[in-house]
Parts: sequence; structure tokens; C-alpha cells
Amino acid sequence: MRSRLAKRLLALVALAAWAGTLAALAFFAVQHAVEAVASLALTALALGAALYALVRRGFMRWSGIAIAVLAVAGAIVLLVGDGALVTLVVYVVAVGVASVATGLALRPSGRPPGWAHLPAPGRAVLLMNPRSGGGKVGRFHLPDECEKRGIEPIVLSAGDDLRALALAAVKGGAGALGMAGGDGSQAIVAQVASEQDVPYVCVPAGTRNHLALDLGVDRDDVVGALDAYGPDGLERRIDLATVNGSVFVNNVSLGVYATIVQSDRYRDDKVGTTLRMLPELLGPHATPFDLRFAEPGGDQHISADLLMVSNGPYRLDRLFGMGSRPRMDSGELGVVAVGIDNPAQAAEFLALESTGAAHRFPGWRSWTTPAFVVDSEGPIPAGVDGEALALEPPLRFATRPGALRVRLSPHHPGRSPAASKPPSAPAAVRELGHAAFGRAPAG
Repeated sequence: MRSRLAKRLLALVALAAWAGTLAALAFFAVQHAVEAVASLALTALALGAALYALVRRGFMRWSGIAIAVLAVAGAIVLLVGDGALVTLVVYVVAVGVASVATGLALRPSGRPPGWAHLPAPGRAVLLMNPRSGGGKVGRFHLPDECEKRGIEPIVLSAGDDLRALALAAVKGGAGALGMAGGDGSQAIVAQVASEQDVPYVCVPAGTRNHLALDLGVDRDDVVGALDAYGPDGLERRIDLATVNGSVFVNNVSLGVYATIVQSDRYRDDKVGTTLRMLPELLGPHATPFDLRFAEPGGDQHISADLLMVSNGPYRLDRLFGMGSRPRMDSGELGVVAVGIDNPAQAAEFLALESTGAAHRFPGWRSWTTPAFVVDSEGPIPAGVDGEALALEPPLRFATRPGALRVRLSPHHPGRSPAASKPPSAPAAVRELGHAAFGRAPAG
């Protein structure tokens, strides 16, 4: 009862705050119409100039940056001089309050269907990469925490064969395998666990931990993830995906991103490397990527600037930074292809990407399929679960439905952010109305 009352109050706050954002925008439009139009025009100019600079070099890049800075300064002078800045601050605060209240009011209670309490799997083994995530294994004292729980820790050393160690652990009687490391390492251990039909535990000790996010593992509770091995642990089956027979758990990226991550400098200087390489990849003299594939309807493509194949479809607003998957047991691959014909389109795509609306770009295509093939004349640079590889064509992607038994800590949510949010703004408003005026959101 108390929880329902809290959700109702939060929903009322969210609705009131969203109404406040509309009121602030209306007031701004009426009282500062000229300044609003001028500042929006300057902001658009600044964004366009900045994006133009991204795909140019030398003098043209610095010219774009200078125009962007001057346009932003002009917009600020207009708003401050007329007192409109106060209205914008009110708007920004209202949006912040509304967003937080909406997230809390619509946060599902309980765990989604599919998870079941199953007995502890016997001898438990956790493989650990001490270098992943800036040294999370050591920082969270995972070997000691494992020993407290009766879990056998295996800490990798330089040159160790992770797959061989995982196979040896199962041959030695392990009833469950886990991995504390990045998503590339997670995929290797998950493949062994699937082949040997033993449960798998994902411990979020990498940098981004995208797999953990979509499984519903609390990425801030690294030690708590070990409770998945215990008698109260939860279990379910999820899909795996393969490219030319090798398992990936998240996605394979081809095109611009995959080419950038091949650079030796990328790990140490992601932003700088990206800025240096974008002009040659999307600029006026860029060479089209040799990526040949077909859509389900039969349309043939000979190139794509961005191509992503995922283990289950993502709910995406942008490609860089990614989204999350509502479920990992759909039995399908997700495919997103983006074609960019010229620098102007590159700027348009990057503008939409920056505002979370990349899916509205005219060159965006997305679909689901159980299998997918990409061909090329030579080796294809690829980012496979974040690892930079070169793969021999043709690339044959396939899904393996229900291939992996996954265990989860009973204290973790068991659902991804995409599974926790309404699919659209109108749906969110409807759920807020139900929560505020008579019915709590579905759990």
C-alpha cells in the first residue's frame, strides 16, 4: 500500500513537472519570440558548424569550430540580455524533475517472468581478468570474496588461454562457470558454458559491462553478483549469437566504428583518435566501405557506413553509446544499417545522433532476422563485443535460441533499462496517468 501511494505521488509530481515544461516553453515563445527564433537559429548554426568541422581537416575544421563558438556566444548574449535565460533555467529544472520522477514512478516492481529459483549448481568456478575495468578484480577483492563463498577463483595471467582454462574447469567438475571481466572475455566463457551445458554467471568487472546491463545485473554491485552461485540464485535461458561460428554476446560492428577501434591509439585516446579519423571515413574524399548484404525484402546493398548485428534487437535512439535490449530470448538477430552519401548527410546523421534521434535519419534501416550474411572482397574490420578484429568474409551471422543457462543474484533486478521503460512518450504519459489517477503501473 505504501509503495503504491509513493508511486502515485511520484506520478503526480512527474505530470505536474511535465506540464511546467510546456508552460515555460509557451511563456518563452510569447514573451521572447524574437530572441527565441534568433537563438534557435544561432544554435542550429553552431551545431551545423561543429558537425561540419568533424568531417573536415585543417583550415576548414578550425573555421567550423570558430563559427560554432561565435554562434553559441551570440545565442547566450541574446538570452541573457533579454532576461530569457531565467525562463530557460526554469525549463531545464522542470525537465530534470520530470525525468527523475517519471523514472521512479514507472520503475517496475518485482522481477520479469522467466527467472526461476534453481538449486546451487555444485562446484562453482569464477575466472577473472585482473586488468579489466581498471583493475576491478583487485579493487573489489574478488578472490577473497570468492573464497568466503566457496567459489574457486582462477585469476588470469599474461598469455593464459581463457577458453582452455574454462574447458579445464568444466572437465575438472565445475558445475557453474563465471567470468569477471570485459564483454569479450564474457563471450568466451559463455560459449564454453553453453557447449558444456553448465550455468554461467556474469560478474560486472569490465569497463562498460553491456552484457551485465541487459541481463539485469546491478553493475554497481560487483561483489553481490557472486550470490548468483548460491542456493537462492535465479536462472533462465538466453540466446547466443555467432559470426562464422564464434559466439558474441552483445554485437558486432562494421564500418566507421569498427575501423576506428582498429587504431593502436584508440584505447588510450578514444576522442582524439575519432576526431583524427572521421574526415577520412565520412569526409568528402571518403572511400565507401565494401560491405555487401541484403535486407529481408530482397533489397541488395553494396555498402554501409555503419552496420551493427546484435544478439537480439536493441532499443536504440543512437548508435554511439548504444542502448539496451528489452529481452535476450527473442530468437532473432537485430540488424541496423546506416548509409551516408556525402558530408552534408554525415552532419545530419551526427546531429540526429547527438539528440538521440538517429533512427529518424533517412539512411537508417533496421530489422530482425535469424540469420544474416555480409560479404566483401577482403578481410573486414570488426568490433566484436568491443574487441577489434579482422574477419574473413563472408561473415555468416546466426542466432542460437536458448543456448545459455544464466544465473543471477537474487538481489539484482533481472531486467534491462529498455525492459523497464515504456516504448514511447505517449505510452509513458498513459502509464503516468494510470499511476496517478487510479491504477499502479504494471510490475
